[in-house]
Amino acid sequence: MEPFHFKTRYCSSLVKILQKPELTEAEPFSGFSALRGEVFSFQVAYFTERRVEELKVNVISKLKNIRIRSVESVPVRSLAANLDDDVITKEPGLIPDILAELPERFFPVPPKLWRALWITVKIPRNCKAGRYDIAFEFDLDQKETVRTKPFQLEVLNATLPEQKLIRTEWFHTDSLATYYNVPVFSEEYWYLVETFMKNAADHGINMILTPVFTPPLDTEVGQERPTVQLVGVKKTKDGYEFNFDKLARWIALAESAGIRYFEISHLFTQWGAGFTPKIMADVNGTEKRIFGWDVKSDSAKYKTFLKAFLPELTVFLKEAGIADRVCFHTSDEPSQEGLATYSAAAKLLRSCTEEFKHIDAVSEFEFHERGLVDIPVPVISKVEEFIQKGLKHPWTYYCCCPETETSNRFLYSTSTRTRILGALFHRFGIEGFLHWGFNFYFSRLSRYPIDPYQTTDAGYAFPAGDPFLVYPGDECEPVDSIRHELLFEGLQDQRALELLQEKIGEKAVRTMLDKASGGSMTMKNYPRGEKAMLKLRGEINRKLKQ
Repeated sequence: MEPFHFKTRYCSSLVKILQKPELTEAEPFSGFSALRGEVFSFQVAYFTERRVEELKVNVISKLKNIRIRSVESVPVRSLAANLDDDVITKEPGLIPDILAELPERFFPVPPKLWRALWITVKIPRNCKAGRYDIAFEFDLDQKETVRTKPFQLEVLNATLPEQKLIRTEWFHTDSLATYYNVPVFSEEYWYLVETFMKNAADHGINMILTPVFTPPLDTEVGQERPTVQLVGVKKTKDGYEFNFDKLARWIALAESAGIRYFEISHLFTQWGAGFTPKIMADVNGTEKRIFGWDVKSDSAKYKTFLKAFLPELTVFLKEAGIADRVCFHTSDEPSQEGLATYSAAAKLLRSCTEEFKHIDAVSEFEFHERGLVDIPVPVISKVEEFIQKGLKHPWTYYCCCPETETSNRFLYSTSTRTRILGALFHRFGIEGFLHWGFNFYFSRLSRYPIDPYQTTDAGYAFPAGDPFLVYPGDECEPVDSIRHELLFEGLQDQRALELLQEKIGEKAVRTMLDKASGGSMTMKNYPRGEKAMLKLRGEINRKLKQ
């Protein structure tokens, strides 16, 4: 029995418990179901009338691999210019997001504020089907113990299939080196790369931006980001020599982490391919920058360089055994005004990499229609238009836009708005998803480094939560966010829908999704709110159980 001064409530993962005296509105949640091989999350909200100096939490269950983390809040200073009603707040404030490891011993709890613990259950693929109780013991100041009623998790006699979707969240290693103040390519640097890669792969990110040269992304014109170039370049009297040792180490780390696909960083500058990326080379024994903002993309010098570099890179990728899992980027988000420049750059790149797929974020179908990009990645609000025009293997992305109606991962958005992405992917046959910020810890245009625990908007540049999904932890390891977990839950929904479609057919699944959306499901019309999302996933599980 709970003492009068201490209260607990089970909540789903689809509600953000605000640190306030009143409990955030949430659906009753005493149990749910999941598939074998699934990572299932829920929350324990708790409240104390008086300050607790030392709180310790223990889990009681026959299930193993149960992780308990504390939900902590971060400042939301910058919201989108346009807001709809599918948000938690329309004003700056503190929003729960960080999933912090609990201290090994005890931790203090402030009085008269609701807080939450995030519970993650990794269900083995060989788990016996059945109902499992999960209860918690709260030790209060080593004086009294509160034990919750059990949460009941039913493990179904069905196994979650492997992920088919290709997902990339752009991986910024210069952010890691800068935040932790370690030299690029030091052993400390490689440790950071490995741990953050592993975290990405554990959350369904299976493609990684690979900086053969320092990516020309989010960089102010005329300025440069820290050098993270994986390919060694040496200028010789006859041309160039290339060293791929660091790239080989990168690939080995990525594959050991569970990443399968590689996207070669953009070989022309952002927003139109007007200039060359920053490239460093050994010139007469001195490291010098030989390309950058001062060299136009159509320069004879750069054409000569690419024609020397790309054939050798092709040979290396084949020898590394990953050539069939590699894509090349020309330039990010070219505009219609930059079509001519982008076209020339894309044709030059394609002439040297004919065996590979070419991928870019583009919002005009003409770029694909002209054969300039094999995998066009339109913004989520335009992907249906691309599909209607005949795009066969659609990808999509979102970022700081769209601001309203569609799914996004902004800190102040509802959790269902983030998680619904997986169901939308299934409904429209989306094969790949791209986002620009796995761990971008700079201001907009990389003008200066930021503290991601205080600045969640790249210096008032983007809606809070857009630049990164993980926080840099004290032990040189990533700290997860609620949004990171929600996106992975969405991918699990997609995989569950794929399994269900094998059982009952595409038409029946589509009818179910449309019904849940209150009409035809679109990128702007989908189930909203915790109750609707729980009902949808619950129905998927019930049909699988049948």
